[in-house]
Amino acid sequence: MEIAGFIASIVMGLSLGLIGGGGSILTVPILVYLFDVDPVLSTAYSLFVVGLTSLVGSYSHFKAGNVHLKTALVFGVPSIISVYATRKFIVPVIPDPVFSTGSFTFTKPLFVMVLFAVLMLLASISMIRKPKTTTEKAGDINYNYPVIFLEGLLVGGITGLVGAGGGFLIIPALVLLAGLPMKQAVGTSLMIIALKSLIGFTGDLGAGQAIDYKFMLVFSAFAMVGILAGSYLTRFIPNEKLKPAFGWFVLVMGFYILGKELLF
Repeated sequence: MEIAGFIASIVMGLSLGLIGGGGSILTVPILVYLFDVDPVLSTAYSLFVVGLTSLVGSYSHFKAGNVHLKTALVFGVPSIISVYATRKFIVPVIPDPVFSTGSFTFTKPLFVMVLFAVLMLLASISMIRKPKTTTEKAGDINYNYPVIFLEGLLVGGITGLVGAGGGFLIIPALVLLAGLPMKQAVGTSLMIIALKSLIGFTGDLGAGQAIDYKFMLVFSAFAMVGILAGSYLTRFIPNEKLKPAFGWFVLVMGFYILGKELLF
């Protein structure tokens, strides 16, 4: 199972490099089902893995001029604050069990996995449907600051709860709210994901999570191999064709997790 898990981590990085958003949604299921990591702890590992992997992936985009630093700052600051606060103050106080009724007990790990499965379903819909196109050029960026601030807080809170990067939410927001071209939206999204995930992970350190650093670094190394390969392959494979197919896969995975956690 560990061999399968490390292969899956490469696939996760590969998908993140190829499509720019949605790939990190696989990290928590890989950790939970292939490495038997506790769901709550897996969200902490996921923040580090996704953050480090996205940082490596954003480097090639930065060199190509596809990272818009001002937008990363405007969107990233509220998102960073939100994810750090969620990991340090909210996640530790979620009760376990969350509630119970009759013979059914809704535990904290179950809450995390159900919330994660719902997020996967939303991510899959975002990837399957055709994105809205924008004709704006890189110099024609107009910021809707209140909306971008609220979107940053929302994405940061979601990232903090489930450990996913939230690229499937960030990229449409950057295209529609900031007017970035798609290539810049992907590169800027990776930079935002990297910063907020890594800083959010420090909230777990402050909350006293027991971290297996050796395992986390090895897992990250495999994922980084994947994202480097994915970033290279984007020169030859358009993500417009890959994203819908990956979206259907994520949709099936989301229903699988819901069924496994609630029915079996």
